[in-house]
Parts: sequence; C-alpha cells; structure tokens
Amino acid sequence: MSAQFSLPFEGPVHKLEAKLKELEAFSQEQDIDVSYEIQNMKEKIEQTRNKIYDNLTAWQKVQVARHPNRPYTMDYIKAMTTDFVEIHGDRIHRDDRAIVGGFAKIDGQKVMIIGSQKGRDTKSNVESNFGCAHPEGYRKALRLMKLADKFNVPIVSLIDTKGAYAGLESEERHIAEAIAVNLRESFNIKVPIICVIIGEGGSGGALGIGIGNRILIMEHAYYSVISPEGCAAILWKDRAYSDQAAEALKITGKHLLELKLADEIIPEPKGGAHVDLAQAAEYLKSAILKNLAAFSEMTEEEILQDRYDKFRVMGVFEGTVD
Repeated sequence: MSAQFSLPFEGPVHKLEAKLKELEAFSQEQDIDVSYEIQNMKEKIEQTRNKIYDNLTAWQKVQVARHPNRPYTMDYIKAMTTDFVEIHGDRIHRDDRAIVGGFAKIDGQKVMIIGSQKGRDTKSNVESNFGCAHPEGYRKALRLMKLADKFNVPIVSLIDTKGAYAGLESEERHIAEAIAVNLRESFNIKVPIICVIIGEGGSGGALGIGIGNRILIMEHAYYSVISPEGCAAILWKDRAYSDQAAEALKITGKHLLELKLADEIIPEPKGGAHVDLAQAAEYLKSAILKNLAAFSEMTEEEILQDRYDKFRVMGVFEGTVD
C-alpha cells in the first residue's frame, strides 16, 4: 500500500488522532497514567469516523473509491483466493496489464476471476495504464470468459476503472468494437457471471467486463456512464461542479439499487476498504459465494435467460406521456 493519505472530509478524524498521539507522548514522557483519557479519545475517534462514513455524499464516495490505498483486483485475489493461475495475453496483440485474470479457488469453489488493475506507483501505473484498458485488455477478458465457459467454471468480474483508454492506439485497434463484442458475447456465456464494482465503475470501460447475472457494488464504490468531472465540464462548463454532478448522476450503491441497476451493496469496514483489507475481502468473498450458490441448481438455459431478463428490464419506467 502507498503512504498515508487523507481525504478532505476526514479532517476531524485526523485532528483527534493528532491529539491522541500528543496524549500518548505526554503519558510516556511524564510517566503519568492517562489510560482512561486515551481510551476516551480512541472511542471519540471511532464515533467521529463512523458519523462521517455513515453520511457520505455521492462526491465523497467517489473520493473514497479513488483512494490510492484502496484494494485493487490483485489485492483481493491474494486475500480471498487460493491456487490462482494467471492467464496472459489476448492471442492477437499483447498482454494488457490493465485487466488481469485467471483460474482460482474461493473457499474451494473454482472460479475464473477477471478484473481491472491499477498501479501503486509510477512504474506500476504506467504498466497498467492507470487501470484504463486498451482493446487487447477486453479481448483478453473475453478469451478468459470463453475458457471458463468451456470448462464450466463460473466467472467473477471485479470492476475498478475510470474507463477504457481513449488514446490513438485504442482507436487504431478498435476499442469500441472490442467492448461491443464483449457485450454481445457475454450474453452467450452459459456459466454464471457475478460482477462487482470494487472502486470506480466508469463508462464503457466498466461495462466491457460488466455483463453479469448479478451486479454487486461495494459500499463506497460508484458506477456511472461518465465521471462527475466529465459531466460537470459538459453541463456546467466547469469541473468545480463535480459534487453536484455526482449527486445528479445517481452513481452510488443506494441509487443503483433504487434504479434496479445493482442487486446488492457489499459493506466495507468503517473508513473504507483500504482501512482493513482482510475484512473487506471477507465481505466480498461472502457476497460472491452467496450469489454463486443461487445458480448451483440452474440449467445453462436458465442462467442465460436470467442474465437476459436482468438487462432487458433496465431503463423501463412506468409513466404517462402528455
């Protein structure tokens, strides 16, 4: 994980933590027992953190989703799977490190796990292109999905990207076509697909590995057709309105559940998944296994129909036209 990093709205917590350090240093230097005061301060810190994280705005959740210490796909793979065998390359161009995947076991359950991957430092960010995949990344993901389908292994997709890479190289190698093919072919995969937005779920870059029987979202993740900054730049001509754009876009788990775009919110440790990777991974693992279990008795045809029905009703609203 990267160095200590704090979000703007966490100021009250950090002030109390600074006071706690001063109190502990005073106790040690003066050899005075202030354990009661220290305990009270720790409780106050916990209460303050809980109050902040129980009332985050949409824009604040976006900030948590982008926290540099937030767990990425490989962190979760290491924390909750065994026997992971990574598969590289799309057999056409190259291996895109912005999307990783391979066979693994989650508590003995065989899965094909695919996910977006970001970096922790300059070198790893350049290697993974900051989590923004090229066309070959989506072609690799499709190759892995078809392998899973061939061997009758369910698929778990972990989504955390601002979007697909929009540079010249992507256009030259047909990024729109690569994502479109993934959307089409994902509906023909006969094994269950569980998609989880673990951080950022941005635009077609997220949707390219986001067609599943169940769409889950972690408590402080977001899922959106455009970033709040991009929306603000278009509608208000000023990125300073990103907080208003985030609210208007309805991108948090709560809104996605209401709109029936997501099926479940996976809880996170107080303070975000970056505070306690082991606990966050346990929450994620439990949700994945529970949702996979729901398909254990289904036929291939029922699994395909379930996925089709899920997406067919999206965007359908009742109302009257004047």
